[in-house]
Amino acid sequence: MADRVYASLVASARQRGGGFFLLLDPDRVTERVYLALAEGAAECGVDALLVGTSFMLDTRFPQAVKAIKEVATIPVILFPGSHAQLTPHADAILFTSLLSGRNAQYLIDEQVKGAPLVKRFGLEPIPTGYLLVESGPLTSVQYLSASMPMPRNKPDIAAAHAMAAECLGMKLVYLEAGSGAGHPVPREMVQMVAAHVDIPVMVGGGLRSAEDCAGMIAAGASFVVVGNHLEEDVSDTRLKELTAAVHQS
Repeated sequence: MADRVYASLVASARQRGGGFFLLLDPDRVTERVYLALAEGAAECGVDALLVGTSFMLDTRFPQAVKAIKEVATIPVILFPGSHAQLTPHADAILFTSLLSGRNAQYLIDEQVKGAPLVKRFGLEPIPTGYLLVESGPLTSVQYLSASMPMPRNKPDIAAAHAMAAECLGMKLVYLEAGSGAGHPVPREMVQMVAAHVDIPVMVGGGLRSAEDCAGMIAAGASFVVVGNHLEEDVSDTRLKELTAAVHQS
């Protein structure tokens, strides 16, 4: 499959100093909120929308993705918690493997179940090494994946996992502190990972300020992901502040 979305986002991030992804979780916010965020995202400087959820308590997830796609003018990328969240109403999918864990369900089982749907729907897969990092209190992804996160004071472990992702042919490394993380991924870890791989590094979880976002880009990340924090403050001013910090880093 062509890597049109991936190539465009990587080129843009290099040109602008970094890329900013907005994570929308239809389970956590109302339709009014996630559609307002999606509709105004491009004007606020967001490069792409990630759409996904841990639980999918709302069975209308495919309809939510479709509605987001209809109002968005930037790429809509699925970030699914399982193969059950796949839908054709998106441009691409983060085709993740939870390499930091040893639970076969999220290393390969969900991927095998989802691959036929990705092909059938014509979604652009973005193979991603998903690395969960210790961030304080137990996070949703840690609990649901039944996997142990990488210790935050061991950047060498993260770097080795990232190199494995690159050797496996993955196009992206995602360092994730988790939804509602108490602490973001340590900048020292981002720096070491970025120094040891040639593929883009994305960082998410616990990023609450422009300084947090800019710091990750300065440490070597190509993309940052913000979601929960903006669910509490959906103003254009706040979103523009965060994207500007990334693009000017």
